[in-house]
Amino acid sequence: MGGIAGILEGHKKADVERMLNRIAYRGPAGRNVLENETATIGVLWAGTQENATDILTRESTARDAGGTERLAEARIEGPRLILKRDPLGVAPLYYGKTSGGRLCFASEVKALKTLCHEIHELPPGHIYDGDHLQSYFRLEPQEPVDSPPEGIAAELRRRLRASVEKRVRSEEMGSWLSGGLDSSSLAALARPSLKILFTFSAGVPGAPDLEYASEVARHIGSDHHEVVVRLRDMLEILPKVIEHLESFDALLVRSSITNYLVAKRASDFVPEVFSGEAGDELFAGYAYLKSLDPAVLDKELIDITLRLHNTAFQRVDRSASAHGTVPHVAFADPEVVDYALRIPAGCKLRQGIEKWILRRAMDGILPDRVLGRTKAKFWEGAGVAEQLSDHAEKSITDRDFRRERALPVGISIRTKEELMYYRHFREVLGDFENLDWMGRTKGAPET
Repeated sequence: MGGIAGILEGHKKADVERMLNRIAYRGPAGRNVLENETATIGVLWAGTQENATDILTRESTARDAGGTERLAEARIEGPRLILKRDPLGVAPLYYGKTSGGRLCFASEVKALKTLCHEIHELPPGHIYDGDHLQSYFRLEPQEPVDSPPEGIAAELRRRLRASVEKRVRSEEMGSWLSGGLDSSSLAALARPSLKILFTFSAGVPGAPDLEYASEVARHIGSDHHEVVVRLRDMLEILPKVIEHLESFDALLVRSSITNYLVAKRASDFVPEVFSGEAGDELFAGYAYLKSLDPAVLDKELIDITLRLHNTAFQRVDRSASAHGTVPHVAFADPEVVDYALRIPAGCKLRQGIEKWILRRAMDGILPDRVLGRTKAKFWEGAGVAEQLSDHAEKSITDRDFRRERALPVGISIRTKEELMYYRHFREVLGDFENLDWMGRTKGAPET
């Protein structure tokens, strides 16, 4: 985890320092700012990352990188500032221009707000030089692998294990553990390489996630910790969660509340954690996919994978960065993604069983009950959805909802719950001239 910020104007160290101050939690271990006649760029880094001073001095590059799946980069190249973002958008990156037309960039929107009126998100897999936005990567269907299911499962297991092992850089690490198939798989694969694996789960009293996570922890022998959450806890931290998340999308905020609390607890024990995001998108983990024509399943999986930068990856990045920790999204490793795209759709969704091939890959490694657990959305498994929705219904009148749902920037609030989040959003982040940079969950319900 880290953070970057800068401006295409020389000797603006004071401005860049102020930008870094707004996101200082992203890199508690240190910072550095490089300025020359062309540009001023700054970087923050976490304790597990190498000191960035040499990178800035030698390469004139500010980089938020980790593993092979994460990259947000700004490079001074002659008179230009070149911005680049990783193929799936694991690392965040935004840009804008000052009133004088100077290009600015930052890992979070709040760092740009004082300098830029109009802010944009750099799309994943793109490069931007201030004038031209160019794609360098496309996620596309691949030729299916010609192997029996047993062979596919074995190769998938091998790639997942390799992805996990190359991210193990100490004897002790952590894993956010919901007790679902994805997070449980990464925790189980990481455990043999570690002296101690700390696992962390969160939910309301009696939530399914707490039960399943505890079972997985016992099975793999991790040092397990639970965060039991009540409505008053969620409401108390809601403004802080939204300030870090920079979104009022109801489904994203909902899932980020417990993730934020898990990240906070994990930061007391370890500087790095595994997180299971991208498994559902790559291996067909959502219930609605069962109703689709199998012929369009691959296309739909690519579409929702390309939306991760505004959904699960954003949640993971902001929850971890809020507490100065480094998350590892092992499913997003290029070797795993490449193979997942070549696994036939019939092996992902088979006889109504979602993520069938991943279940086969983890057979014998996870408890049978966890292998057979059906998908629960992050907020459902943690048990937070109904409490937050009911609270919004009781605290916001129908009249207020009708009056406030149409926003000046041309979008409409979908539900009372989303309006509750938007009110906090305005309080902690203020008004924006545009919200094009803020993604919204595909297919979210409306009231």
